[in-house]
Amino acid sequence: MGRRRLSQPEIKIRVNVFINNVSAERFWEIRRPLPPVKITTNLNIISVDKSHEDSLEVPFVFTISYNPAVAQISVKGKAHVIGEKEELENIYDAYKKKKAPPPVIVQTISNVVFLESVFISRTLNIPPPIPLPKVPLVGEKKKAELSYRA
Repeated sequence: MGRRRLSQPEIKIRVNVFINNVSAERFWEIRRPLPPVKITTNLNIISVDKSHEDSLEVPFVFTISYNPAVAQISVKGKAHVIGEKEELENIYDAYKKKKAPPPVIVQTISNVVFLESVFISRTLNIPPPIPLPKVPLVGEKKKAELSYRA
């Protein structure tokens, strides 16, 4: 027996992300050890504009803030969305009704800007905007865990 797939509406669009501006600054003195920081990211979709009949432009601003103020990163750009006329009209109409853009657009932009910001954070020698796995140190005791025996 073969697998049966549930039919889902297929989105036939392609998203290309272009970065126009990158701004990054380290505020923390390089010789001072970095304290534990809280990192906040924000992706702001500015608008959805018709550029041609077969494409949309989606300008965005992505910011990363550190608390305490260790550094700040800002990435600005545009996503070009290409696809079938009907699908693009649906995206544009949804935007006009103040609905969120399709996840494929937001996810594609997020993937590109997060990757770029990781490179920038490495250059500035600051923590990247993604959570790193926590590895217990040698000799560090684990928290008490309940165990049951039969």
